[in-house]
Amino acid sequence: MAAQVAYVARELLKVAGLKPGDILVAGCSTSEIAGQRIGTASSLEIGEQVLQGLLEATREYQVYLAVQCCEHLNRALVVEAQAAEIYGLEQVTVVPALKAGGALATAAYRALHRPVVVSSIKAHAGIDIGDTLIGMHLKPVAVPVRLEVKTIGCAHLTLARTRPALIGGERAVYR
Repeated sequence: MAAQVAYVARELLKVAGLKPGDILVAGCSTSEIAGQRIGTASSLEIGEQVLQGLLEATREYQVYLAVQCCEHLNRALVVEAQAAEIYGLEQVTVVPALKAGGALATAAYRALHRPVVVSSIKAHAGIDIGDTLIGMHLKPVAVPVRLEVKTIGCAHLTLARTRPALIGGERAVYR
């Protein structure tokens, strides 16, 4: 599973054109990956596998990973403290747990060098495994990305990149 997640993340990072220091947000339902209803069968083992793949790709591309917690923590995010400092993100006081934060966020909090939890973020691209609704953490304008891989385990896979808004009218010129 880690290899499949790393592959998907690399493909998204390539398509999205993220630069070093940009942010990739990830949301994941390990329950959905296991073929269960979201929030009913959290698995730290699956979360660790997904995290391994995400970290492999984000470290290779030198982008920050932001891992979304579940709705029990208001979809707060686990990030490296350095990313929170650079982007001026508002930190909150909580430690994700399996049933309050989710397996991926718990794994991220344990694995990152200096993890902190922040209330929100505006990421440059996103991976949503199991329809966890990461859209609130993407910069406008979000653009769907389609890859050949449609699922991770039994979970539906949704990918997005962002782009600056196209403003102007009929006289506007875009690159």
